[in-house]
Amino acid sequence: MVMRGLPGRSLRHLVLLALLGALAAATSGCVLLFGGAAVGTAIVGTDRRSMGIQVEDVEIEHRVNAALDEHFSRESVHIDVTSYNQKVLLAGQVPTEKDRDYAERLAAVQQNVQLVHNELAIGSLAGLSNGSDDALLAGKVRAALIDVPGLAKGVVKTTCTDGNIFLLGRVSAAEADLAKRAASHINGVKRVVAYFEILTDAEFAEFKPKPADAPSAPAPGPH
Repeated sequence: MVMRGLPGRSLRHLVLLALLGALAAATSGCVLLFGGAAVGTAIVGTDRRSMGIQVEDVEIEHRVNAALDEHFSRESVHIDVTSYNQKVLLAGQVPTEKDRDYAERLAAVQQNVQLVHNELAIGSLAGLSNGSDDALLAGKVRAALIDVPGLAKGVVKTTCTDGNIFLLGRVSAAEADLAKRAASHINGVKRVVAYFEILTDAEFAEFKPKPADAPSAPAPGPH
């Protein structure tokens, strides 16, 4: 998600309102559109990041994109920026190794960025998949992940660049394996790259659905 031209405080306020609106609409199954991108209620409702971190990740993407735009001509590079839990993924293509390293340094020095995963390739933009193909492929992977038994819905963030699928999320080891296997079976996927944060058993237990309280026994009727 890229949002330009908004000061930091205004951006945070608008994103927070968008996420709150999406969360409030969860029971109706609505999808809220914000800044040209869809904020899915399933992502907000089941995402294992706090709402504050979700907002911060949107702001990080904005800051990194702005920094890259100041240095690089978008005609010479293609860089997709994704932030998950304050860890930034750079994917795409740049002309030289120097550009690759500099893009990583620019991302790393932005406020609240904890780590940068640099998946930028070196080469010409001529051979890259177009954005609509990548969006379609990412959609197929997201749809496939919804139907995987044992994988909680909405806990895996999926992006696609040049046919490469990137998976991010806070998941158990078993969920990570299920997600990677399902994504790799989708026709058209060149490569699956997972940057998961593997939860400990204790952490994972916190996200398991709590059993509903047993209903009270009915009062005995008159004899």
